[in-house]
Amino acid sequence: MNGISILIVIMLPIVGGVLLPLLDFDARRAREYYVLAIVIATSVFALSLISGSEGTELILYHLTSTIDIAFRIDRFGGIFALLVSILWPLSTLYAFEYMRHYHKRNRFFGFFTMSFGITLGVAFSANLITMYLFYELLTLSTLPLITHDGSREAKVAGVKYLVYSIAGATAAFIGMIAVLTHGGSLEFNVIGLGSAVTEANRAFFDGAFLFMFFGFGVKAALFPLHGWLPTAGVAPTPVTALLHAVAVVKSGVFAVGRVVYYTYDADYLAGSIVQKLALWFAAFTIVYGTVMAWKELHFKKRLAYSTVSNLSYILFAFLLATPSGLTAGLLHMMFHGLMKIALFFVAGAVMHQSGRTYVTELRGFAKAMPVSFGVFTVASLALVGVPPLCGFLSKYAIASAAVEEGSRSAYAGLAALLISAVFTALYLLTIVVRAYFPGENYDGHNLKDVTEANAYMTVPLVTLAVLIVVLGCFPGALTEFISGALSTAFPGL
Repeated sequence: MNGISILIVIMLPIVGGVLLPLLDFDARRAREYYVLAIVIATSVFALSLISGSEGTELILYHLTSTIDIAFRIDRFGGIFALLVSILWPLSTLYAFEYMRHYHKRNRFFGFFTMSFGITLGVAFSANLITMYLFYELLTLSTLPLITHDGSREAKVAGVKYLVYSIAGATAAFIGMIAVLTHGGSLEFNVIGLGSAVTEANRAFFDGAFLFMFFGFGVKAALFPLHGWLPTAGVAPTPVTALLHAVAVVKSGVFAVGRVVYYTYDADYLAGSIVQKLALWFAAFTIVYGTVMAWKELHFKKRLAYSTVSNLSYILFAFLLATPSGLTAGLLHMMFHGLMKIALFFVAGAVMHQSGRTYVTELRGFAKAMPVSFGVFTVASLALVGVPPLCGFLSKYAIASAAVEEGSRSAYAGLAALLISAVFTALYLLTIVVRAYFPGENYDGHNLKDVTEANAYMTVPLVTLAVLIVVLGCFPGALTEFISGALSTAFPGL
C-alpha cells in the first residue's frame, strides 16, 4: 500500500465523526449502523496497515525545510494502533446501549468517532511535531465527551482536564523546540541525538528531556500531574473506559516512549541523573496510585487511581532504557488496556443496570449480574498478576527488566511493584468477595430488580475476558510482534 493509505485510515473516522451531527440521525439504528460501519472499516484498514505496510511513509506537508507533517508505519506505533483498533469497536458497541438514554447522542458519537482517527494519528506520526499536533487534537476531541452530560461536575472536570492538558502540552513543546534549536532531530527514524550533544550542552538536553517527560506525563497521570484523571470519571463510562485504558492516557505513555527511544536514546539516558529522577517519580506514582485506589470507595474513581498506578508501570519499564524494559513496557501497555477497559465496562454496567456507584453497595451483585462479575473477576485476577492470565506476564516482564538493569532506582521500582501487587489485590478482590459472598445477614431484596446487561454490553465484556485468558496462555504471536520494535530502538541488536 502507498502512503495515502495512512491518511485514509486516519481521516475516515475524523470526517465520519464531523459529518455525523450534520446528518442529524433521528433513528437510533441508522446512527448505530453508520458509526459501527466507520469504526469497523477503520479498524480493519488499520490492522492491514500494521501487518503489511511497515516502513510506508507519507509526507503530507512541509512546514519548514526541516519540519514536516508526516506519517510512517513502524512497529512501535503499530503496537499502539493495534490496541486502539481492537478496543474501539468493542467500546462503540458498548456505548450504543450505555448512551441510549442520554441526550445529544449524534454529537457524542461524532466526537467519539473522531477521537479514533486522531488517536491513530498519534500512533502513525513520523515525528514529534506531527505527534504533538494529533496529541493536542485528542484533547480537543475528548473534552466535549467529558463534559457531555452538561452538569456542573462535568464542566468542572472538563476545565480541570483542559488546564492540565494545556500546561503539559506547553512544557512538552518547550522541550521539543529546545531539542530542535540545538541540533537535535524530531524525526522518529533518527535514533538519538548523536553529535548534537556535547559536554557543554548536556545539561541543556537533560532539561529538555524533563520538560517533555513531565509535559507528556500529564496525560500519563504521573504524580503530581494526575489530578485530572479521577475527576474525569464523571464522564459517561464509554468515555472513561477509553480515557483510562486506551486513547488519552496511552497517548501519554506512548509519547514518553517515543521521546526515550526515538528522540533521545537508551545510551544517552542509561545511568543519567534524569533517568534516575524519572524512575523515582514513576516508582512513587505506582505506590501512590495503588494506595489511593485502596482508600477510594467510589467504583469508577477506584479504577481511575488504579490506572494512575499502572500507567507508571509502563513509564517505569520504558525508562529502564533496555531492550527488556521496552518489551515489558509495550507488553503492559497492551495488556493493561484489555484488563482496565474490562473493569470499567463492568463498573458502567453496574451503574447502568442499578444506579449503584460505590463499592460498598456491591454485596451480592454476582448473583444478579453473573456475566459481568465473572468478567470482573477474571480481569481483577489478571491485574493482580495471577498466572496464567496476561497481567502476570507483563508484570513479571517489568520486574525481570528491573532486576536486569540492576541500579538502585530500578530496585526502588521493583519494591514499588511488590507493594502495588498487595494493594491491587486488596482494592479489587475485596469487590469480588463482596459480590460473591455478601454475608450471612444479606437477603438480596435490594437487588430483586437488577438484571444482567444486554448483549451490547456483555458481548464486549466476554470478548475482553477471552482475550485476557488467551493472550496470557498463548502470548507468542504478540511478543514476537512487539520484539520487532527493538530493531529500531536498539539498532545494534
